[in-house]
Amino acid sequence: MTSLTVDIPQSIKDSLKKFRFARRSAGHAALVIKINKADLIMEEVEQFDDISVEDLAEELPENSPRYVVLSYEVSHADGRKSFPLVLLNWAPTTSETGLLTLHASALLNFQNTAGVSKVIEMRDGPEGLTTEAIDSKLGSN
Repeated sequence: MTSLTVDIPQSIKDSLKKFRFARRSAGHAALVIKINKADLIMEEVEQFDDISVEDLAEELPENSPRYVVLSYEVSHADGRKSFPLVLLNWAPTTSETGLLTLHASALLNFQNTAGVSKVIEMRDGPEGLTTEAIDSKLGSN
């Protein structure tokens, strides 16, 4: 029996659906979500279009966890491009322990709501979030 402690409001579900089905022709895009600890509800922080992984890393807080739904551009050997959705579990070790625990407890529910099967753990802060790190975790290098 699981206890859902953090609410995912309809506005977040709508943003996820819109983000998921957006047509992309180039670049990475990201939807950043945080947990409002006081209200136990998820909130959209920001959306980025055509952003590099390194620029995204600089936009994320160094001391606070986030869920980042990433539309990641992959170039295939035959010239095709695909844009798989990946969930970055941004959980820097310098974050407040209580918030990290809350964040971890809501991860599976958020992952299921977002409809993303691949989760990449990111605990090293901006230095750990690079194109090479994502490629190696996706096996697309």
